[in-house]
Amino acid sequence: MARVPRVAVIGGGPGGLYAAALLKRLDPGREITVWERNAADDTFGFGVVLSDETLGGIEHADPVVHRALQAEFVRWDTIDIVHRGRTLTSGGHGFAALGRRRLLEILHERCASLGVRLRFRTEAPPAARLATAYDLVIAADGVHSLTRETHAEVFAPTIITHRCRYVWLAADFALDAFRFEIAETEYGVMQLHGYPYANGAAGAWSTVIVEMREEVWRAAGFEDLDERRSAERCAKIFADALGGRPLRANASSWSTFRTVINDRWSHGNTVLIGDAAHTAHFSIGSGTKLAVEDALALAACIEERSELPDALAAYESERRPVVESTQRAAAASLRWFEELATYTDQPPRQFAFGLLTRSRRVTHDNLRLRDPGFTRAVERDFGCPPGTPPMFTPFRLRGLTLRNRVVVSPMDMYSAVDGVPGDFHLVHLGARALGGAGLVMTEMVCVSPEGRVTPGCAGLYSREQGDGWRRVTDFVHARSPGTAIGVQLGHAGRKGATRVMWEGMDEPLPVGGWPLVAASPLPYHPGVSEIPHQLDRRQLDTIREQFTAATRRAQRSGFDLLELHCAHGYLLSGFLSPLTNRRTDAYGGSLTARLRFPLEVFDAIRADWPDDRPMTVRISATDWAPGGTTPEDAVEIARAFVAHGADAIDVSTGQVVVDERPEFGRSYQTPFADLIRNTLSVPVIAVGAISSWDDVNSLLLAGRTDLCALARPHLHDPQWTLHAAGAQGYEGPAAPWPLPYRAGSRTPPAGRTDDPRPRLTLR
Repeated sequence: MARVPRVAVIGGGPGGLYAAALLKRLDPGREITVWERNAADDTFGFGVVLSDETLGGIEHADPVVHRALQAEFVRWDTIDIVHRGRTLTSGGHGFAALGRRRLLEILHERCASLGVRLRFRTEAPPAARLATAYDLVIAADGVHSLTRETHAEVFAPTIITHRCRYVWLAADFALDAFRFEIAETEYGVMQLHGYPYANGAAGAWSTVIVEMREEVWRAAGFEDLDERRSAERCAKIFADALGGRPLRANASSWSTFRTVINDRWSHGNTVLIGDAAHTAHFSIGSGTKLAVEDALALAACIEERSELPDALAAYESERRPVVESTQRAAAASLRWFEELATYTDQPPRQFAFGLLTRSRRVTHDNLRLRDPGFTRAVERDFGCPPGTPPMFTPFRLRGLTLRNRVVVSPMDMYSAVDGVPGDFHLVHLGARALGGAGLVMTEMVCVSPEGRVTPGCAGLYSREQGDGWRRVTDFVHARSPGTAIGVQLGHAGRKGATRVMWEGMDEPLPVGGWPLVAASPLPYHPGVSEIPHQLDRRQLDTIREQFTAATRRAQRSGFDLLELHCAHGYLLSGFLSPLTNRRTDAYGGSLTARLRFPLEVFDAIRADWPDDRPMTVRISATDWAPGGTTPEDAVEIARAFVAHGADAIDVSTGQVVVDERPEFGRSYQTPFADLIRNTLSVPVIAVGAISSWDDVNSLLLAGRTDLCALARPHLHDPQWTLHAAGAQGYEGPAAPWPLPYRAGSRTPPAGRTDDPRPRLTLR
């Protein structure tokens, strides 16, 4: 146990109080003082939700607190979603809530019984002063933490302010479910989040959160209303949900949610917990839950480690991955509500499914276990035949029908010789075609020798290359009938003349390089990469003609689909991004001007590509860098390509500038595909860390994408699609096993299975 005989706690919220109680219980000899600037019965907000997992931790750590909470909880397991007057209900979810005031009373009583000193209506001394007088200082001083701001140079906080306004209110009755209701007003879309938190002798109450985009909030006039009139206005807007009852306020000011992230959580003997350390949007659970879990982990680490620095490091090491995962889920949920207006035209069940799965923590498979009836209804609306998972429904693009929704994403293999695809490409793409995907894409195939990224990149600028690709497409069509194969055409631009990936990604060739060209004379990696030549009018015409010549070869090579690569900082992407296009002529400046050359290339290709064969365009929907392409820009870029005849938009992100800061995580790029699809009602291909068949099904059913492109999973397992079918018990035309492989369609048994099972256990 770390020796911390004197502990100071700044902030008397649930996290600070529970940490104090746990540390005192573990060592009754500790002197622990909690400072809280408000009175004991002051509280803000109304109800809090705790998960069964959190309650289990509390039960093990402090049965007294657990029993007190159990006596107070309101429990329910259904979610009601009201969409244009229709209520859709999903069950099997499981929630437990109680009033925040009652939670604080329980923790006050527990702290007092253990001998923790509680100092209400008292500002805590500065953390630096407390750190000299106490062995441990716990900063639980909330989202506006003075401790964090005072020592910002150490904690290095990042505060992200979001796009919606929200207010916490209460209704004097108990809702019978977690309720989401959407109001489409003359000012814009508003939403209500409501749940019960008390339903007993002391009264019945529900928490009601009203949320809307900032521009809707201003247009509706809430900016000019006081607390009482604001509550009255919300009650009127959501009168149906409230049964005409009023809404109560309690210091209920409209707020803008702020996501708090800290590079470090401790400084000397001072440590941050709860909202001081991190926040996660209320739409996926309460900050109270995270704060209580922080307190449990901190107390456990202090108990388990002999030195305080080790204990604080262990606490952060344990909690940070959990918190970061929660914040990623919260960010996805928050974005869904920010973009709510783009979903309101969806069919009711798809809308409800999208809401339930918005954070990606609830998935299709998970929801199927919780509420099979609801999930089957969503599948029927989507068009799934009985027994057919969503990913195995067909999809049509022009004259091409894909037998399922799985795409083998383009992946550079760096294995061509003089641009000619060889045996490696035949085996690589042929194996993935045999593996069951609906569409197999080539790597980026370059339109000229100078358009290659590396000497190992494939091309379509010679007859020999076209013949090599014909060998691949013939194999796919003959040996995996029903699988489509597509070609992605591109030009490396300023990212060319580099080594193959395993010899140094993006590093210039030491010898044998070629001159680089780009929209503007800006090197990809300043000080490392060659400065490219800015393309003039004659060179632009030449490159456009190279794309059309490659298109004609692609047609003769037998490809079913053609994709134009306008992403990842390559030549055409370099025209689209304001970070890489600094031109002052007709091809630079406004987004319309930056689109001009990529659209000229697209139009030329579309004119040469057969009318019945589809064309897609891959874009980077964000540069992940200040001043770069925004999601709003991406919508307009997609709109322009669709207007010129694109059949689908392949929505990727980033790789445009070296100083990008992507928000990596599971399915992290899919919100951009979602935004484009539901804003423009156009087909999209989602990419980016989609790794499970459950994710594919979930994204499709929610209407976030039409096709899912997977890269690394197909490197790990060429037969990923067939194995996904087997895992879901699907045997049908969308995932047929090749006849020579059919004997391997069932997973071989592992180890012995003939050992007799015990029939009797004696105690």
